Amino acid sequence: MTTDTMEMPVPAFAADEDTDRKICLICSKGTLDMAYPGLVLANGALQEGIETHIFFTFWGLDMITKKRMSHLKATPVGNTAMHMPQAAAPLPGMTAMATRMLKKEIDELGIPEVPEFLQQIADAGGHLWACKMSADMMDVSQDDLFEEVEDIIDVSEFMDLSADAQVIFI
Repeated sequence: MTTDTMEMPVPAFAADEDTDRKICLICSKGTLDMAYPGLVLANGALQEGIETHIFFTFWGLDMITKKRMSHLKATPVGNTAMHMPQAAAPLPGMTAMATRMLKKEIDELGIPEVPEFLQQIADAGGHLWACKMSADMMDVSQDDLFEEVEDIIDVSEFMDLSADAQVIFI
């Protein structure tokens, strides 16, 4: 039998309207290049109807701290994906140059900046949470955070929240 006459099985990928899927993303880094993976995943999950939670811990707290969220940087130091000699990475001006280049590429793709992206995620039903231990370490209160952050929660609350969820650490 040739492939011309053989019927190939086709998997059914129909989306379930009433999905009970849940995803919890843990954002632990506060650089510009590490902010977007979590935001893009959260946005994609929400578009698929998946209950979405983002937990910001350690330097990821910078993504939701009002004073820092619009000023995230892309550092080439230790980042071999920048395709530059690592000896040049710590030179003065290299972080500013890398940040400008990344922001330009993000803008050209029509991707919103971090605060706008977070707002879109919250508006679409995504849940934003801050880590209590990290907030305590960095002396950050709820008033210091992006308005859409629902609360500052501890690990046990996150464990309850993430029960039966797919958890992704970034």
